[in-house]
Amino acid sequence: MINFLKNHPFPVEAFFESSLVFTFAVPKEELQNLIPECLELDTFQDQWAFVAVAMVQTKDLRPKGFPKLMGNDFFLIGYRVFVKYTNNAGKRLRGLYILKSETDKKKMEFLGNIFTHYNYTTTDIQQSEHENVKEIYSIHSKFNVRLSNNEEIISLPENSPFATWKEARRFAGPLPFTFTFNKKAKEVLIIEGVRQNWVPEPVKVLDYHFDFLDQLNLKNPILANAFIIKNIPYHWKKGKIESWK
Repeated sequence: MINFLKNHPFPVEAFFESSLVFTFAVPKEELQNLIPECLELDTFQDQWAFVAVAMVQTKDLRPKGFPKLMGNDFFLIGYRVFVKYTNNAGKRLRGLYILKSETDKKKMEFLGNIFTHYNYTTTDIQQSEHENVKEIYSIHSKFNVRLSNNEEIISLPENSPFATWKEARRFAGPLPFTFTFNKKAKEVLIIEGVRQNWVPEPVKVLDYHFDFLDQLNLKNPILANAFIIKNIPYHWKKGKIESWK
């Protein structure tokens, strides 16, 4: 029963007040051992693979179809790798593999760990704005980002492997699918996200630090892009399981 509940047994909906995503480019060899055997890295120029940090302010998160008053507001942080999966029908799906999940409330940690495999933990999340600079940080999780709210023309981050923002948007996230692999049962759990009017806007990053990236022992992750979207309805379909090999 516990395993069944963790497999996203019903659709869920929420309103994204904002979704801020920082995508880091890493030589593909450094990320290969972080994903299960059923997935392949989603690469750029057959050289770069990508790990992203997503910070999402959700509103009215609840089972799909339930009234908004039964929903909850949470700040969610996801650390994930861009991947591809070829399903049993032979279709190649672009998506994400979750490495770590955090939230600002114990309730989300409790419910998230009942109904997903994402291993939520609760952390402190602070936000502030001063003189056109927005800061998001956590003392416990040891991350800090500072963003400029005063930029009209935003350039790609220095050393980004992308030549244009159009190229960078391909790795802006979130992608349509999220995958979890049950190695013992040789099963892949596929969760599809559905959204409308998803238009990521570039963000100017003044500085950043994510302790979790340090823990992955990546040699030199390069900030490749940073995007934000605001005010988007979103829902996740019921999880789908298929056997693998």
